[in-house]
Amino acid sequence: MPSFDVVSDFNAHEASNGVDQANREVNIRFDFKGTGSKFELDQQMITLTTQSDFQLKQMLDILRQKLSKRGIDIGCLEEQEAQFNASEARQSVLMRKGIESDLARKLVKKIKTSKLKVQTAIQGDKLRVSGKKRDDLQAVIALLKDADVNLPLQYENFRD
Repeated sequence: MPSFDVVSDFNAHEASNGVDQANREVNIRFDFKGTGSKFELDQQMITLTTQSDFQLKQMLDILRQKLSKRGIDIGCLEEQEAQFNASEARQSVLMRKGIESDLARKLVKKIKTSKLKVQTAIQGDKLRVSGKKRDDLQAVIALLKDADVNLPLQYENFRD
């Protein structure tokens, strides 16, 4: 029986390379000289540190640009609230990985209401879709691409 998995993932190595490139750009830009601005990557959390709110916004733009050039969908970025104190501004950006259970249930419900003859199963942080016809599976992929989900979805492990 044909099946495929719906996942939300990113390449961690490419993310690390993107953060390194963003750090390099911040170090050579004239408007960031002497500010101590930097990006730090820890697992799935990127921390931006600089002196002002304006520079923080510029650093976010640099980060988005570098990650998108490395092939990472910036839809997986979730910006946390910026924190300010006397000498620095700090902001964390979470790189989301996996489909949360609430979102998975919404996707299953959307697939069920479409009346396609497929079965869906939530398996941890991914969704397995299987059916008898390959055309039904392709219709599910088209349905999920049109769905308004604020998380980038990938379709992998397609088996006949």
